[in-house]
Amino acid sequence: MTDPAAPPSPDHQSLLMVTGLSGAGKSTALQVLEDLGWETIDNFPVRLLARLVRSGDGTRLAVGFDTRTRGFEPDKIIALARDIEARNIDVAALFLDASTLEIERRYNETRRPHPMARGRPIAEGIAADREMLAPLRRWADTIIDTTALSVAELQQTMRERFAGRTGDELTITITSFGFARGMPPLADLVFDMRFLDNPHWYPGLREQTGLDPAVEEHIARDPAFAPSFGRITDLLLDLLPRYRAQGRSYLNIAFGCTGGRHRSVYSAERAAEVLRGAGFSPTIQHRNLGSRPADPLERR
Repeated sequence: MTDPAAPPSPDHQSLLMVTGLSGAGKSTALQVLEDLGWETIDNFPVRLLARLVRSGDGTRLAVGFDTRTRGFEPDKIIALARDIEARNIDVAALFLDASTLEIERRYNETRRPHPMARGRPIAEGIAADREMLAPLRRWADTIIDTTALSVAELQQTMRERFAGRTGDELTITITSFGFARGMPPLADLVFDMRFLDNPHWYPGLREQTGLDPAVEEHIARDPAFAPSFGRITDLLLDLLPRYRAQGRSYLNIAFGCTGGRHRSVYSAERAAEVLRGAGFSPTIQHRNLGSRPADPLERR
């Protein structure tokens, strides 16, 4: 199979076969692929797939299917994919997975019936779905486990994996977050800024954030900030060219504090300034910036 993240070739059509457990995020994955310029079709009859693809037009086609799709037989699907690949068409497979408890939670939350349950407990329906899809999971060259991913995080993962690579460019995302609200699951490098004095406990600063001048000044005055932050940015400037030289396309850097509104936000903003000055183009995400200040969370 080929790398589905590679730029499209004018001489080859790329076919990405998208499948996975019901409730694991196939619809979201296809929506992102469509936004990225892929032509997408969901639940297309498998027996007609060979007629749909053609070599030589350079398009990227993503076809979604699962156990509900007409003609679903894993062994025949794999054989068909190999026949299509033999026609000079680039074929890849993506499998969306998630834990049984998480899929059960999602279906209970939406109050939708699981398609494989049919009057049985939902856990039995998920088990049947997983058993039928097992050959495709083993066959797939890309597996994304969405158990711990929000919809936004799955969208980010899909963009990073399938947007296409351009030369040796390194795409950097810097995220601020609050440990009390959970770790970001996609972070490659995490820096804990809770050793700094917490602005949450100072009158007039609690309702502000790390984007406000008063909070910025408070954090910058902390004697621990400048030397520690200098070491962090020196480390980043040393590591980033090494990641790029190893062919890494995406890197997620995270700065955390307790609530994710003050110290981590300021640190992420300053880190982005340093990296921009060094010729990188990081994107900043402040995950918990809009969260309500809460004393029970701010223990450190």
